[in-house]
Amino acid sequence: MEQAKASAPASIGNVGVGFDVMGQAFDAARDTIVAVREAEPGVRLGKVSGLVESLPDSPESNTALAAAAALLSAAGNPFGVRLAIDKGVPMSAGMGGSAASAVAAAAAVNALLPTPYAIEDLLPFALEGERIASDPPHWDNVMASLLGGLVLAASEVPPLVRKLPVPQGIVTILLHPAVKTETKAARALLAKQVAMPVVVEHSRRIAAFAAGCATGDLELIRAGLEDVLVEPQRAHLLPPLGAVKAAALGAGALGCSFSGSGPSVFAWALEADADRVEDAMSWAFVEAGLAARAYRAPADSPGARLERVKEIV
Repeated sequence: MEQAKASAPASIGNVGVGFDVMGQAFDAARDTIVAVREAEPGVRLGKVSGLVESLPDSPESNTALAAAAALLSAAGNPFGVRLAIDKGVPMSAGMGGSAASAVAAAAAVNALLPTPYAIEDLLPFALEGERIASDPPHWDNVMASLLGGLVLAASEVPPLVRKLPVPQGIVTILLHPAVKTETKAARALLAKQVAMPVVVEHSRRIAAFAAGCATGDLELIRAGLEDVLVEPQRAHLLPPLGAVKAAALGAGALGCSFSGSGPSVFAWALEADADRVEDAMSWAFVEAGLAARAYRAPADSPGARLERVKEIV
């Protein structure tokens, strides 16, 4: 093929309780990239559209270009590419925008190779793209955007990544307030050491959440989907967080927390409760004087996928 098109979804890093070890695909927004084969070696930026009108134009400062460069290098640089990027995932929103671009680029360029890699084998190349946004790169957003669903990084060295089951009938509601949070700054706030009781409670919750997902036990999910490790250290970055969480839980949500490092806030809810939970969260933001856009997608959302190319880019 002379060109290929791929998209990758937004994602929810940490999924509240799973700091740095869990991520969830969130198919309410996607980045889409068209990769065009070129004879000249190297990776170049083409048209930029969507939520932004311009992006950095070098692999040293653009996650999509960096992921494409890493993949082509591993393949022996058989050709060059030009990437057209349509940004559908907001940036600095806690929705995995940098990861979505890296994953979509890797998937699009991969489709141009004579012998493409398997989708799961694109992870290291997408991580090299994410490294531009955060070094060392965090696996949670990247692996979820790539593979879809709820994903666990059981080990980084050697890599061991597995999808976890998600009980049917659960949807994810996300509210993105009109503020920005830089991941690096939010991460710099975290304490290097925490008290043993906090570690025990955190372990209890992540075990309950994973077990609840594996067995379909909603009470275990409800008991586990509470971040006692990281969220308390970042809560001051979004003053309405407490009110938004209380509103979500009061409306029947299974759990509610920051999406990644924020400022977006997500909740898991049963389909029957989703409208009520979204409305409650939205009003909590309104009452705090902060505009917020609502998104919704199945908790078990699809990951990266190839798209049909309708016209030459």
